[in-house]
Amino acid sequence: MNRQEFLHTLLATSLAACVRSSGRPPRLLLRSSWQTVNIGDIAHTPGVLALLEKHLPEVEVRLWPSKLDNGVAEMLLARFPKLRLVRGAGALQEAFAECDFLLHGSGPSLVAEKDVVRWSRLTGKPFGIYGITFSLRGSTATVPAADDSIATTIGVLSTAAFVYFRDSASLALATQRGATCPRMAFGPDAAFATDLRDEPRATAFLKANGLNEGQFLCCIPRLRYTPYWTIHNDRPLDPEKHARNEALKEHDHAPHRQAIIDVVRETNLKVLICPEDQTQMAIGRELLYDPLPADVKQRVVWRPHYWLTGEALSIYVRSVGLFGNEMHSPIMGIGNGVPAIVCRWAEQTTKGLMWRDIGLGDWLFDFDCEEEVKKLVPAVLAIARDPAAAKAKANRARAFVMQSFATSMAVVRQNLDFTATRKP
Repeated sequence: MNRQEFLHTLLATSLAACVRSSGRPPRLLLRSSWQTVNIGDIAHTPGVLALLEKHLPEVEVRLWPSKLDNGVAEMLLARFPKLRLVRGAGALQEAFAECDFLLHGSGPSLVAEKDVVRWSRLTGKPFGIYGITFSLRGSTATVPAADDSIATTIGVLSTAAFVYFRDSASLALATQRGATCPRMAFGPDAAFATDLRDEPRATAFLKANGLNEGQFLCCIPRLRYTPYWTIHNDRPLDPEKHARNEALKEHDHAPHRQAIIDVVRETNLKVLICPEDQTQMAIGRELLYDPLPADVKQRVVWRPHYWLTGEALSIYVRSVGLFGNEMHSPIMGIGNGVPAIVCRWAEQTTKGLMWRDIGLGDWLFDFDCEEEVKKLVPAVLAIARDPAAAKAKANRARAFVMQSFATSMAVVRQNLDFTATRKP
């Protein structure tokens, strides 16, 4: 038994003793599941659930979701059959009364800030924050957040038992802005730990499209702003965001298109153009697939339909690697040892900088910097030409992430041990 295994066993034994003495397991309320139109947002929840299952197996977990439609609830319950879903006012009131600790899951910000405050005010019980980005930008990404809003968030962060930021820039900013939580640290996005699978659908898709394991790359498109107005009837078109998307869509996808061409013409690999959210099938066709030369198209597959996280991940793990303008498909890729390149820009938060934090800075490209844009195609080709070296690099990053999770989950455990009610 190595040192890490010994510590894990010791902590598990301590928790089991706590359970025996209290007459019931500690109860944790997970606030997560922000939306289901994006497989990355879906992945936050199964990621933290997998971590809790591994590191805190005796804890009773209840999920307080925002969205669990489109088959996501069924997918989660199939993977985590002991999970209790908190739906409705009665169930939420019961969870507030019975749970010992609230854990705010990974996200682009302190997404459920009002709910965290509500929990603290009504119960007086502690809470922790697990893997968020903290930014001075508002919900529109380029509009600065109001000073009073920032101050309020800092106040909430300061009253948490712990706060883990998914990128070091967020940690530095929170510190600079005066957050005084006693334990603040870098902590990877929980989506790295997602292990969902849908083998039947993945196998059928690969077979139908002539894609063989270890013989294709995945490319994920994305506009500067997600055009939610194209998939939500209640979202009006945003003229400014639409104009920005139109102005830069060719700039932001031409390098990926060239990478696809070079991979097909210079290696024996194929390329799958696939979505991370429901808006991206059309984007992938318009900007990546349709403009390809005829000889290249013969070895490129465009996926016309959205998918859920399990099917996507079952396909990603069979690929040589991922590249594109998205973040959470690469996160899930690295979490499963699959090489992944991330491209980012100013319209996003600082979340992409986590690639530097986990040792993958040379797989991160700022598309607002033309010198970095030029480096994308060589980086994709390097993965295509030497998959073994790329996979070894991905696995080193994965090992770092998993060790970080072990450390942060030990902190979650300490807080649950301390706060667990000593009554059945």
